[in-house]
Amino acid sequence: MSHNHSHPTLSGKKLLFTIVLNIIITTAQVIGGLISGSLALISDAVHNLSDVISLIISYVANLLTNKKKQTLHQTFGYKRAEIIAAFFNSATLIIIAVFLAFEAIKRFNNPQEIESNLVIWLALVAIAGNGLSVLLLKNDANHNLNMKSAYLHLITDLLTSVAVLIGGLLMKYYQIFWIDALLTILISIYLLYMSWEIFIDSLKILMLFAPKHLDIENIQKEIINIDAIKNIHHVHIWQLNDHNVHFEAHIEFNKDIKLSEFDKICNQVEKILLEKFQINHSNLQPEFDRDDHKEFIIQD
Repeated sequence: MSHNHSHPTLSGKKLLFTIVLNIIITTAQVIGGLISGSLALISDAVHNLSDVISLIISYVANLLTNKKKQTLHQTFGYKRAEIIAAFFNSATLIIIAVFLAFEAIKRFNNPQEIESNLVIWLALVAIAGNGLSVLLLKNDANHNLNMKSAYLHLITDLLTSVAVLIGGLLMKYYQIFWIDALLTILISIYLLYMSWEIFIDSLKILMLFAPKHLDIENIQKEIINIDAIKNIHHVHIWQLNDHNVHFEAHIEFNKDIKLSEFDKICNQVEKILLEKFQINHSNLQPEFDRDDHKEFIIQD
């Protein structure tokens, strides 16, 4: 059995600061949206509120992942916490996007005059706050699905705030008030686009699907190429989280070998799995002349 769990440590302090910053932005946008009558500003505020919730979930998941260790009753610890957070965050964004689009379509039939000055100033505040948050989380987002979902939340906030600013300027100088509803629909489409991949990826991990980057048949060929091995079957491959890919299999040998010989071959298999396929946790069961199913993937 092999274990290789080295990966960068994420910064909880950055997340905590980002949460406080987004609470301030959200509060300002809700109040400003109600006063100005801007649906786009309220949409951005709702989006920011979802970010606050998602960032809190990400922060708690990050704490659980880094602080809580495995126990007799929690043999994996809380290593799935961040994947659950990523799934929840992306799912809430999809729901919010559909709701905002529905509200915007209704607004098209009844455009309202909007206090554009307030929209412009609050959009500028949101751009500054979200821009700082994006810079803080950028590095961590490159190697962690949970942090990537939080980062994408903030990226969409930044871009939607820019759109709201443009809309505010158009309303102020050209009185194009229907632009508010159009921007809301565009924000919704963008939310769906940005959230869908994370939603599917996190769902596949929770469903114990094999990682999409792995060529499963190639794994079989590499292991079978070892002279002592006759067959590999009853294979399971899954991701525990962003950094841990697990592999388990029954390996049938050509002859009745010693345990010490199995250890040497086991090390050889583990090296192949790690170096060629980035599988860092393996569990191999040796067999010789055992009467069982020999299919590569067993249909339980």
